[in-house]
Amino acid sequence: MNLIRSLLFSLWLYLTIVLCAVGLSPALLMPHRYVMGVIRIWARMVLFGLRWIAGIKVEMRGLEYRPKGGTLVAAKHQSMLDVVVPFILMDDPCFVLKKELMSLPFFGWFAWKTKMIPVDREAHAKALKDMVQHTRQRLAANRQIMIFPEGTRTQPGVEGQYKPGVAAIYRDVDSACHLIATNSGQHWPAKGIIGFKPGTVVFQFLPPVQAGLKRGEMMKMMQERIETASIALLQS
Repeated sequence: MNLIRSLLFSLWLYLTIVLCAVGLSPALLMPHRYVMGVIRIWARMVLFGLRWIAGIKVEMRGLEYRPKGGTLVAAKHQSMLDVVVPFILMDDPCFVLKKELMSLPFFGWFAWKTKMIPVDREAHAKALKDMVQHTRQRLAANRQIMIFPEGTRTQPGVEGQYKPGVAAIYRDVDSACHLIATNSGQHWPAKGIIGFKPGTVVFQFLPPVQAGLKRGEMMKMMQERIETASIALLQS
C-alpha cells in the first residue's frame, strides 16, 4: 500500500510542478509578491497531496518563536519538504542555495525572480563575501534568510557537518539566528520517489540564538539545539 501511495504522490508532485511552474510562468513578468503567491499555491498543493494521497500530515510547533521581518533562519535539512513548508510558514522566505540550481528551467527562473541567494561553492572566499552582501540586501527588504547549515540533506538521526557560512552571516548582520528542527526525513525520503511513509512531519521553531555571540559559541549552540530537538521529534 505504501508503494502505491508513494507512486501516486510522486505523480501528484510532478504534476503540481508542471502546472505551477509552466502553467503559471506568466507570473514571472509580474511583481515579486505575485510570483511568491504562485510558489505558495504550489506549496499548499504539495501539502494537500501529501496529506490525502501519502497519508502524511504536517504539523507546525513553536510558532511563538516564528520570525517576523528581516532575520536569519537556520534549519535541519532531511528532505525536499524542508524547502516547501517555509513558503507557508513565513512571510517572505529567501533561500541560500547552490548556484547550479539557478540554471534549471522554470525552477531557476522563479529563483532568480524571487531573488534567492546563489552560492558558488568553488569560489570559497568570494562566495562567502557575495553571500553576505546579498543577505544584507534581502534583510533590508524584510525577508527571512533560510539556510541549511549542513549544506545537504541528511538521513534522520544523522548529524551532518555544519558549515561556517551561517556563522559568517550571523556575525556580519548582527542578528539573532532563528532555528527549525524537523523529522521530515522519517516520512519523506531524502532521494527518490519511493519510501513515503504515513505519519506526522513536525516543523518546530526553537528559541533563537541571540545576537552577539562569538562564532564558536554560536555554532555550538545552534547545532546542539537543532540536533537535540530533531532527534526528539524522531522519537516522539
